[in-house]
Order: sequence, then structure tokens, then C-alpha cells
Amino acid sequence: MRVAISGDEGFIAHYLKQELGDDCQILTPEILADGDMLPAILASCNAIVHLNGHSPDQSLERSDQDVLRLMRDEARVILKNVQSHQGIHLVLVGSLRVHPNPRREDEYYSSESSLSPRDITAEGQLWVEESALEHAMDTHPVSIIRTANVQGISPAENKGHGVVHHLCREAMFGFFNVPGTGEEVKDVIHVKDVACMIKSILDNPPPTRGAVAVGRGQGVRMSELAEIISQATGASPQYNSQPGEEVWGIVDGYEMSQRIEHKPEVSIQEIIEEALSNQ
Repeated sequence: MRVAISGDEGFIAHYLKQELGDDCQILTPEILADGDMLPAILASCNAIVHLNGHSPDQSLERSDQDVLRLMRDEARVILKNVQSHQGIHLVLVGSLRVHPNPRREDEYYSSESSLSPRDITAEGQLWVEESALEHAMDTHPVSIIRTANVQGISPAENKGHGVVHHLCREAMFGFFNVPGTGEEVKDVIHVKDVACMIKSILDNPPPTRGAVAVGRGQGVRMSELAEIISQATGASPQYNSQPGEEVWGIVDGYEMSQRIEHKPEVSIQEIIEEALSNQ
């Protein structure tokens, strides 16, 4: 199986390429803009993974009005080329920000969750997903993956990603700001597990279309997370009664296990230890 990756953000793309090995090629902006090179590459591919949860211009804020246009323009090139090649499995990887926060702790993110994009970037993600699904068929299956908060270190910049890394960075100054009251629950997943889950979807494409929310399927209460970081660093957590723009709630672990063979292996404790060691 040969796989192309578009929407490289220097993070998930790297870990996915590491997981897939030599049978994987990252499509640079230059390749995407080349009307001859892109079709030639896709002609030898069985699948393309498009990282669809961010703007092509990562210097823009998620709420910037230009993001929607940029995401649509990039996606149109990919969708057009996928439709012209038989047998390509399109996998779109975005975030849970296309869903509203659950109203109760026993309500989980799943393929059946209601859709209500939280910002311009989430609107762009949903537009790409819906455009792809319009053309899904047995010769062009489409998989949609919406991830919980992804943790890990970008290899090129050695920069930590995700809420745990953010809190640990702030803790180095003696205190750190915790969104919400501390009672909120968050699902976090390591980027290595995300890469393995994408590979599992690639190995088992749906007949025509499928969607799944991915995370650890277990939540960590923010007060508990803050206490662990505080004990490790000596820093004081400062709670903000405003929940901010955080994605709260847990992914439906049962639905995830029915679609994906890989089970999350990196624990929350290991995620915290990695974040602390990267400061």
C-alpha cells in the first residue's frame, strides 16, 4: 500500500510517515501546485491522508476569515485529483472542534455527535469533509477521523503540542493558568497513537464512507492534571472560571474500538512525563 500525505503541519505528518515507512510520501505545497506531478504521484497511490484540522497558512489564527478560503482552495485540488484516480482511499484527519461540547459527562463524541463548528477553521474542516462525502463510493471510499487533543513533540522544532505541553511550559514560570474551574474533563491522546490509528483505518477502509472520533476514550479531570504538574514542578495552578475555547469531554471508546484495531498505548502519565522533560 502506497500512501500520500497532504496538509503537512510538521507534527502528525512526521509520525505517520515514520509509522508507514518508505511506502509513504509527503506532498509539499510545490507538488500540490504542479498540475503534472501531483496526478503522477497519485497514480501510484492507494490512499491519501489529508490533514484537515488547520489552515495551510499556520501563521493565521483559527478565527481568521482567510482560513476558510485557503482550506477550500487546498482541498479542491486534492478532491479533484482523487476523483480522477480509481481506487484511492481518502482519509481526512481533523479535530473534534466541528462538534459542540457534550452537555453531560456521560455524553461522548462519536460519529453520531451533532455538528456545530466552533471557529472558522472548524467550518473549513467540515466543508472539506462534506465535499468529500458527496463523491464517496466503493471505488473512492472516504474516511473521516476527528481527533481529541493531540500531545507530543514536533521533531523539526522540538516543540511540544497539546494542552499538557502548554501547561508544563507555563509551569516553568512558577504558576500556570488552567482553563475552566478544574472540574472539566478532557480526552488527550499521544501523536504516536494517532499515527497508529490512522494506519489502522488505512488497512481497513470502509465500503464507501465512515467517520470516527479518536482519543484515549478516557478523560482526565483538569484539577487532577494540574495537581500532577504542580507536584512535579512546584508551580501553582491558577484556575480560570471561563472554560475558554477548550474541547471538553471524552471520545466514545466503544465505537472507536469497533472501527480501529489499535488501542491507545501511551498513558496520561507518560504524556505528562514527556512534556515535563521537554521544557
